[in-house]
Amino acid sequence: MTLHRLPLHEGWTLRSDGPVPVELPTDGVPATVPGCVHTDLLAAGLIDDPYLDDNETRLGWIGRTDWTYRTTFEWSADGHEFTDLCFDGLDTVARILLNGTEAGSTANQHRGYRFPVRALLREGLNTLDVRFTAPYTYAEALRDKLGDRPGAYTEPYAFIRKMACNFGWDWGPTLVTSGIWRPVALESWTGPRIATVKVLGDLDEDGVPRLSLTLDVDRAGGEALEASVEVAGERAVFTLPAGGCRATAVLAVPAAGRWWPHSHGEQPLYDVTVRLGDEAWNGRTGFRGVALEHEAFRISVNDEPVFVRGVNWIPDDCFPVRVTRQRISDRFDQAIAAGVNLVRVWGGGLYESDDFYELADEKGLLVWQDFPFACAAYPEEQPLYDEVAAEVRENLVRLAPHPSLVLWCGNNENLEGHADWGWQEKLEGRTWGHGYYHELLPALCAETDPTRPYWPGSPYSGSPELRPQDPARGTVHLWDVWNRVDYRHYADTAHRFVAEFGFQGPPAYATLRRAVSGPLVPGDPLIAHHQKAEDGDAKLLRGLGDHLPQPGASSFDDWHWLTQLNQARAVAFGIRHFRSHTPYCMGAIVWQLNDCWPVVSWAAVDGDGRRKPLWYALRTVYADRLMAVRDGVLHLVNDSPRPWEGSLRLTRRGLDGTVLAEEMIMVGTAARGTGRVLLPPSVALPGDGRREVLVAELGDLRTVEFYEEDTRLALPPARYDVSVTQGDESGIGYRVTVTAHTLLRDLALFPDRLDPAAEVDDMLVTLLPGESAVFHVTGAVLKDPKALGTRPVLRCVNDIVGR
Repeated sequence: MTLHRLPLHEGWTLRSDGPVPVELPTDGVPATVPGCVHTDLLAAGLIDDPYLDDNETRLGWIGRTDWTYRTTFEWSADGHEFTDLCFDGLDTVARILLNGTEAGSTANQHRGYRFPVRALLREGLNTLDVRFTAPYTYAEALRDKLGDRPGAYTEPYAFIRKMACNFGWDWGPTLVTSGIWRPVALESWTGPRIATVKVLGDLDEDGVPRLSLTLDVDRAGGEALEASVEVAGERAVFTLPAGGCRATAVLAVPAAGRWWPHSHGEQPLYDVTVRLGDEAWNGRTGFRGVALEHEAFRISVNDEPVFVRGVNWIPDDCFPVRVTRQRISDRFDQAIAAGVNLVRVWGGGLYESDDFYELADEKGLLVWQDFPFACAAYPEEQPLYDEVAAEVRENLVRLAPHPSLVLWCGNNENLEGHADWGWQEKLEGRTWGHGYYHELLPALCAETDPTRPYWPGSPYSGSPELRPQDPARGTVHLWDVWNRVDYRHYADTAHRFVAEFGFQGPPAYATLRRAVSGPLVPGDPLIAHHQKAEDGDAKLLRGLGDHLPQPGASSFDDWHWLTQLNQARAVAFGIRHFRSHTPYCMGAIVWQLNDCWPVVSWAAVDGDGRRKPLWYALRTVYADRLMAVRDGVLHLVNDSPRPWEGSLRLTRRGLDGTVLAEEMIMVGTAARGTGRVLLPPSVALPGDGRREVLVAELGDLRTVEFYEEDTRLALPPARYDVSVTQGDESGIGYRVTVTAHTLLRDLALFPDRLDPAAEVDDMLVTLLPGESAVFHVTGAVLKDPKALGTRPVLRCVNDIVGR
């Protein structure tokens, strides 16, 4: 049997099935498939960019309109027995008509659909319609039928199997999409067809790499069939019994190497080929063991515990079709460069694209995958229950080959919502998701993917009888910081695993300038539109606390600098605390790596892909080796494969650089270990905390700790020399050398203020008097390179505190 596949991506048009507030072409809007209504209307110039200004507010009608996609294609009899119309993804509720006859219907963005259509095809020209019901129409009708459910937002996303954050979030716009969002094709064949191949790569009891294969075949009875599988020089032949549609095989692969996260080793990957007659399925996998200790929430790969240096991932665009493989690769490279070894795919988004998991495999990023449930009580009635079961089965098989995927998680914050957010009274006995998280999902995972641990939700303490936020068990989400209390409260408790925590900061200057056409003034309505968190702007200012001064009411430059810096410091403070408790604490996952549009948010990389100061702070505190001062002790965290030994130099200095006290201590910390050094009184206690600083140096690593908050420091006005030369060592960009005449606190360079394409290699550098730092600026040819040495491009805390 030879499978013939005819992609159906050309010639599509889009029409509304009702009145809309814009004039559409009578012959339809040219449509791109894969794509969605918003991107088609935008490409046709019929709507303004929803990411700019407050344009989003004028586009709500799109999600309340029914739409029809139509194309025509030529077909002629091809000699095959069967033909299916295959949609890899439809968003979301649709009827499919081929030549005017309904071929099927859909109600789930998170899965694919196949419809047998050979009897509906015509010789010559065929017409294909995909008629989408407005997401709001479907979800609100089901809500009315099943009864409302409580959640973090009033939108009806719990009543439709669709990306929840489409309906808006505290970092995202409300852009409720419809469209053919993944590929569509006709597939024709004769005889048996490979329907699905499930590949699981793990280690057997003796640590030998092992491939477990399940082959499902589409056929109507028939004789026994022979199939084979090949991987890494090994081959096995197995038989599909007469009349049967499923066969399994287990193959030892002793020559294969073990796959590791990049923080622990290499990432060998192996092609897998499955043959059935003349049809072949080709995939790729890697081999590793993964385990989860439930109470400690300690993830181990190949029997080695891994401290998770994680980031939360949200959809990188509100319109997923725009997220290319290269864009994902760039985000992952940014994560890895910041020391990240795990990405948590958050439950308000998607099962991501094949590109996402393939790149995670290649780059050695662990993946924690939430099932798509977030921040709401989800009904378990039909038709939702069967749709959930179908999507889970499909994605368990689709993602099974990927060694990067190490954890399935039932939901985001729904267990906590039911326990602690007052949902139980509002539910009045209605279903809320318990049957999904504690019954359906674990059963399907055990049946389909027993090689990976399943965890019912996050936060969760390991048992429905326990409160979800027990710091001694399982995972916690820490949101008192940011919402209510100062970030120093991160240090109040030792937690086992912190799966969410974070602090807001604005995007890069160039990103905000592109998104907002009006004046850049704090509180301006257009800037405020790009802040979605409740009371977010006030929390930004309250969060400065006594750490940094309040900016002037009209000073955008100071507001932007101080709130970005405070975000970086808050998250770094938390991570230093969490890592100092290793191995009791075995993970921290920052909320969040990325943004889906230009917005003031918790992200380290903004919606235009620019790195915020938080990213540079992550690179320091997520490094393999870290020194953290806590409770009069210097904690040495060595998450590297080599011992960390040497002479630790501790100095208490005046802000003018004068050494007031010095201690030398020989230290040694084992590989993947931690050490603790009690600070001698001579350096632990300052004579005048406002005018002194503690410096710890071990090898090439240095940590500078201040005894007082910046608002109480006697920081001198910044004095320094700056030289800007064309070209770095490779002759590219600019070399900016800053030589300090006074202590300079958190020196930072923002070249995107001069050119949106310019970027810098380092930031948040503290210099003692007489020291120099070199910054490399690349990405743009600047009209005035000397401006790199002037405010507001070059900043430090002394600019404000020391003036």
